[in-house]
Amino acid sequence: MAKAYLSSFMNNLEKKKPYFAMIFLQFGYAGMALFSKAAITKGMNPYVFVAYRQAFATIALAPFAFFLERKKADPLSYSLIWKVFFISLFGTTLSLNLYTYSINYVSATFASASANAIPALTFLIAVIFRIESFSMREFPGIVKFVGSLVSLSGAMVFAFVKGPEVNFMNWFNNAIHNTNHITHLSNNKQKWIQGCLLMLSANTAWASWLVTQAPLVKQYPAKFRLAMLQSLFSCIQSSIWAMAMERDISSWKLQWDLNLFSVAYCGVVVTAIAYWLQLWVVERKGPLFAASFTPLTLIFTAIISAFLWKEMLYLGSIGGGMLLVGGLYCVIWGKNKEAEKEENKEKPADSKGETIV
Repeated sequence: MAKAYLSSFMNNLEKKKPYFAMIFLQFGYAGMALFSKAAITKGMNPYVFVAYRQAFATIALAPFAFFLERKKADPLSYSLIWKVFFISLFGTTLSLNLYTYSINYVSATFASASANAIPALTFLIAVIFRIESFSMREFPGIVKFVGSLVSLSGAMVFAFVKGPEVNFMNWFNNAIHNTNHITHLSNNKQKWIQGCLLMLSANTAWASWLVTQAPLVKQYPAKFRLAMLQSLFSCIQSSIWAMAMERDISSWKLQWDLNLFSVAYCGVVVTAIAYWLQLWVVERKGPLFAASFTPLTLIFTAIISAFLWKEMLYLGSIGGGMLLVGGLYCVIWGKNKEAEKEENKEKPADSKGETIV
């Protein structure tokens, strides 16, 4: 009895691994928004930031790619190398540079909120390239579509609808000083609009990257080596771009401060570990499943900001968070129902009246 229970528990745990992996990823992405915002605000060049970040990621991934996948990885063909190069250029490199540049004009919370357009963008791109199935005639498809809209709406409510302050632990009497910079940015309407458009472009590039990973992993299943190769190409591309845009050599100097910690964190945790986990989840569950967890980043960012930076929370933010979670549940439910339907189709039906000995 105990053995059967343990076996059932392990099977359930195995099925839940993609969920745990995506929740961990959203914690990592929340830290990316907070630390990259802090480093850029402190004066670090955004293009140099991306170049160093990708360098840390490549170094962190190299041992795993060499030792763990040395025997099972097939040799790379020239066509595949070029494919990975261009996917890195128009996905990783473009997305990260646009994101890091635009975060200079918006807050970390807004950056996390705008990232909630990624599920809808991923869904649209995946449907166009016929990677995701979608039918308005079937209930799971409708729920998936409505869930994406609810989740996106919740993100907008979270970011823009304030309402009464949620004052706990008497923190927010001291929060005005911490939000002066964000208020100044909000007053500069032109810069704010520019930051929003660039952030949306970064999210579109990232959604496109997510969609390309599913067929790429099928073609080359060595995920550590694939993630390292994309990080290496992105490091080279970002370094060339940074050197072209920033000629001052002093901008490349790193010291033992927040800047070094930020690029190391974003490189090792967000780029190296998260990229590999992202590839693993995309391979098992598809790009829409991976993108559906994006709303959690906004909630984690707001909570961490409230505890560490004493940023102000509002009742509207809590309501938006509830919409985010509700929309996320709808998307996952619809995705699971479609997966169950596909599994039932693949199972051979037993002949009626046939006795199985």
